[in-house]
Formats: sequence, C-alpha cells, structure tokens
Amino acid sequence: HPPRHRGSSLSPRNPEQKIIKRVIALEGDIIKTIGYKKKYVKVPHGHIWVEGDHHGHSFDSNAFGPVSLGLLHARATHILWPPKRWQKLQPVLPPERKPLQREQE
Repeated sequence: HPPRHRGSSLSPRNPEQKIIKRVIALEGDIIKTIGYKKKYVKVPHGHIWVEGDHHGHSFDSNAFGPVSLGLLHARATHILWPPKRWQKLQPVLPPERKPLQREQE
C-alpha cells in the first residue's frame, strides 16, 4: 500500500460540506475502531477509513463508517492557517492507528 495522506473529501452526511481527515486504512485493511458500532471493521472494496487527529472529538469514520472513494476530492499537502501552524504535511500514520491486517496484493 502507498503511504497514507490527509485527504479532502465530501462529508458522507452532507455532500455540500468538505472535511479534511487522515486516511488510516484502505480497502481490504482491518482497522480497530474508536467508538464505532463495531470494534473491528474490514474496509470494503472501493472505500477508505478516515480519522481526524483529535480521537473521540472528530467527525470521521468512527462516526459514519467507511467512506466511498467516490467522495475523495483531493490530497492536503500543507497547513496554511493559522500562520504559526504553517507546515508541509507528512504521510505518516500514528503507530497506534495502523491497520491490524492488510490484504495481500
């Protein structure tokens, strides 16, 4: 699998709203969820699992489940606002959020 990035996608609940979340898992990956209705989820074909950086306080896949790749809009590369947070985003997953199992290619 390629490195995970932050992506801009349309909100699954409100397609008029764009959200920026970290891609945690790709189709076929098994992820341990945080407060989702199932403790473990195998990401279905054509979907991704996205999470915000503030676990438990983020509107992300732990609230609405896997996201269709068709809703993925772009990849975030930098933080520009506020200026004190200006930085290039690195494609890094927090170690505790790595998928438990990956489907073999």
